[in-house]
Amino acid sequence: MYQHLKGCFFEERERWVLWLPSALGLGIATYFALPREPDPDLAVMGWGLLLFITALLWRKRSARSLLLVLAFMLLGFHAAQFRALAAERPVLDRDLGPVNLEARVLSAEALTQGYRVLLEEARIEGLKPLETPFRLRVTARLLQTPPQPGARFTALVGLRPPPVPSAPGDYDFARLAWFQKLGAVGFVYGHAEVAEVSATGFSLLSWWSPFWADLRSRVASRVLDALPGATGGVAVALLTGYRGAVPARELEQVRDSGLAHLLAISGLHIGLVSGMLFLVVRCGFSLWPAVVLRYPIKQIAAMISLAGAGAYLLLAGAPVPTQRAFFMTALVLAAILAGRTAISLYSIAWAAIAVLLLAPETLLSASFQMSFAAVVALVAAYDALRRRREKRLLRGSYRPLWQRPFFYLGGVLLTSLIASTAVAPMTLQHFSRLPLYSLLARLVAVPATALWVMPSALAALLLMPLGLEQPFLWLMGTGIEIVLFMAAAVAELDGAILRLPPMTSWAFASSVMGGLWLCLWQGRWRFFGFPVILLGVLSSLWTAPPDLTVSGDGRLLALRSASGQLLFNSRRVNRFSAEQWLGRAAQEKGGRLPAAGELLWPDLACDHYGCLLRRKGQKLAVIFEGEALEEDCRGVDLLLATIPVPPGCREGPDAPALLIDSRNLRDAGGLSLWIERDGRYRLRRVAEERGERPWSMPSRPLHRRSSASSNGAAAPQGAPAP
Repeated sequence: MYQHLKGCFFEERERWVLWLPSALGLGIATYFALPREPDPDLAVMGWGLLLFITALLWRKRSARSLLLVLAFMLLGFHAAQFRALAAERPVLDRDLGPVNLEARVLSAEALTQGYRVLLEEARIEGLKPLETPFRLRVTARLLQTPPQPGARFTALVGLRPPPVPSAPGDYDFARLAWFQKLGAVGFVYGHAEVAEVSATGFSLLSWWSPFWADLRSRVASRVLDALPGATGGVAVALLTGYRGAVPARELEQVRDSGLAHLLAISGLHIGLVSGMLFLVVRCGFSLWPAVVLRYPIKQIAAMISLAGAGAYLLLAGAPVPTQRAFFMTALVLAAILAGRTAISLYSIAWAAIAVLLLAPETLLSASFQMSFAAVVALVAAYDALRRRREKRLLRGSYRPLWQRPFFYLGGVLLTSLIASTAVAPMTLQHFSRLPLYSLLARLVAVPATALWVMPSALAALLLMPLGLEQPFLWLMGTGIEIVLFMAAAVAELDGAILRLPPMTSWAFASSVMGGLWLCLWQGRWRFFGFPVILLGVLSSLWTAPPDLTVSGDGRLLALRSASGQLLFNSRRVNRFSAEQWLGRAAQEKGGRLPAAGELLWPDLACDHYGCLLRRKGQKLAVIFEGEALEEDCRGVDLLLATIPVPPGCREGPDAPALLIDSRNLRDAGGLSLWIERDGRYRLRRVAEERGERPWSMPSRPLHRRSSASSNGAAAPQGAPAP
């Protein structure tokens, strides 16, 4: 068996290079998984050690590939560390407001009401220059027109630090904000004043970014003037990448129908834009005999197409899917210039390396993972189909012309099936839901987008400087309405969404590894990836939600009932976090904690002062008001209070084995608690999972007794003593 696998491995030595992006990603993932920030001096030591080992083993041919993999892992690790250190800027450490703000506008994104404005060079009342965030983002609901980049923005605002996860597993916006150099978010009280852009000396660096930001705002404004409502919001998303103008209801329907990828400017959109430009330019030149006979019109069309794809990339704000698509398109067009073809896994590998080196933090984003997973699976699958087609052509077997339209529809279905299957682990991990009828929605939406919406969008963009875009925007809007109608029809079908808890970290890594193994190899041994993927995905079926989840500020709390439903203390506080908790519990709607006297659940009783949960031999008390302290400080095993607890409650033989109050919650940043079958309890804290990193604050341990609880329940592993 070993010799057989070894033989398979060496037979595919030409595909070893395809694993270099995975090695780079493994190094990046290792950096982000560390609980503490590593010493930057370790970079010099690591590279020195690698060079020393390379000098010793370079003559051994079998060791060179391993050394190259180690070099890429080390490169990924230190690229991520360098990026994190280079992004360091002041971050607001407390809530402020209302305070006076004056700043320079970087960009403005249209919302369903008002604009979301990105600012820099701010002066904030009560903050010193060294404490002032480098960039900040505010929502101005009453702003009627987008402020021009470079304009001075003055308003009365409320500011807060970038939100951290409210419970373990929640989305970490603060980490993303760190790499975006975003130090505060907030909103505008009332109206904002926007001054005209002051004329300054010209420089390419100061002109470049404001030019594209202003162009995005102008394009978005003209599209919304012509196409109001959800249709205009989707059109703006397709043209500029801004999705804030898409109403929440339509956005949810698009996601539930499996069409969310159509709103993210990615390979489909870049490919259509560059392909249409290439076709139009080449066909136009072919009608001019003097040009055809004298100049290489194919190469000229490729260069114009590449310039158009680059302009679309900049207009869309260069998100990760667009970067990946542009790099791949650039490789294909460069191959045309050289007289070769380049649609292969190798072009994807180089695109992945480029994206990860430019922005290593994107490895953790759903956008990067889903984008590359879909493209790798599609290229690998169609490469296998191409080899089968070549064998059929060698036998002289051809398909009749009348069958080609049916094969196009079959290709759309096959493409959708492959892409949906490839991104299923990422969809499950990040969104805890799988759209089951996405094939039905894509059968109509993908052809409509490719053959109707995007050609109209390109024509509208090209004619916009002449003011002739209205007919093509109308055509684009009509196609978008068809797509939205299909999304709504599919999303409202019974069972359109399968809700499952997210996978564990090891299971998600297992599914990713299995997918890479399946796609990057060619021999039959690649099918070993199927059980690895299946093992990772099925692990979500035995992932139990926590018995108790509470946010760091103590305002939002959820208890799991005997039936498994999450019961919340409020329906109004922090709805975004509540939706995330429900998603990880594979639930659509949560309930309310029972009121005083309600005996809806045999193991849970609540009143105005708190709740008492009896489960698996443990008594868990949750306290909202101080009147419950006298009774619950004694006779319970676990005590959680959203208010400060006096020191006397922590002492004595009858004191709770685990006591958490509002001060501990603030330090923990939110936590989740599981009561295991044997009565033991397991605790996860946000602060522990985020670690002591540049984008997180140092944490302090919870107060915990070192002895076992009164019924013999052991303390959780990993919970340090004070």
